[in-house]
Amino acid sequence: MTRAVLVPGVLALLPEYAGLEDPVADLRAACLEAVRWLGPDPTILADEQGARVGRSLLRAAGFETGLRPSSTTAGLLVVGNGSARRTEKAPGHLDERAHGFDDDLRAALASSDATWPDLTLGDSLWASLDGIGRLREIRPPGVTATIDYDDDPFGVQYWVMRWQW
Repeated sequence: MTRAVLVPGVLALLPEYAGLEDPVADLRAACLEAVRWLGPDPTILADEQGARVGRSLLRAAGFETGLRPSSTTAGLLVVGNGSARRTEKAPGHLDERAHGFDDDLRAALASSDATWPDLTLGDSLWASLDGIGRLREIRPPGVTATIDYDDDPFGVQYWVMRWQW
């Protein structure tokens, strides 16, 4: 049986970016709960920044063994997020295509039977899709997600999702 978790690669989840108030407290809690459900020593599917966030979340969840790449696929920690252009104050400023792209991506992530959006559009919308694109290749048909977090603080679409197959 394979378990997979999607978390965003937002740097605000790293301890070195912590402040007196946690601007992503709900997101952090959802990420840690999902990573604990996933278990130790997953394979991390992410770009460099996402891998850094993934390793940090594994440490925060108490899994020191998860700090090296694994040769098994018993657990997959996918790090990525939707567009970063959802509002005027978003890092990439507003792009009218962002909400539609994220809606289509959410549907494809939620059910492996849904149609995927054109992931090349994600580049212009500042989406982080490296790990998500790899999940698309691995996840079998008929698998649906449990969605633990779905919000766009700071104009960036973040999800925390879990799958099991």
